[in-house]
Amino acid sequence: MKISKILIGIDDSKFAEYAASYGFDIARTFNAHVGLVHIVEPGIVTNTSSDSITGMPIQAPVYDEINLLDIQKDQAENVIERTIKKYAQGLQVTHFNEYGSTADGILNCSQEFNADLIVLGTHSRSGLDRLLMGSVAESVVRNSQVPVLVVPLVEIGE
Repeated sequence: MKISKILIGIDDSKFAEYAASYGFDIARTFNAHVGLVHIVEPGIVTNTSSDSITGMPIQAPVYDEINLLDIQKDQAENVIERTIKKYAQGLQVTHFNEYGSTADGILNCSQEFNADLIVLGTHSRSGLDRLLMGSVAESVVRNSQVPVLVVPLVEIGE
């Protein structure tokens, strides 16, 4: 087994951060090149909102799609920079900022990066949450051409 390229999916969650630390440890073990991928899913902007009690319109900040994409892009870059600064010492890192479906974006980046392994965190949703929210990790596992390591975050007291 040769692992020379590891793709790590990250977002701004403790689940992804734990998976990133795990993925970087594996990368150090194999002296592997790391690919970091952060997917920005399109946001939904509503034009109007109203007070739930009075039904009167509420003046909301004006965000158009371009402003929202800029905000999301800045956040993605911050997450990637923080992750590199915290975990990447001495390793070669390539990063990807993608827009669209998270699972599809991770799979596309894994092919583009020619990854030997994908590392993802999981929110450990079950039941109705999983049915309604879907599971990025499950979709990646089912559709990946390379092995996927899903790293659960087990908190004390669970």
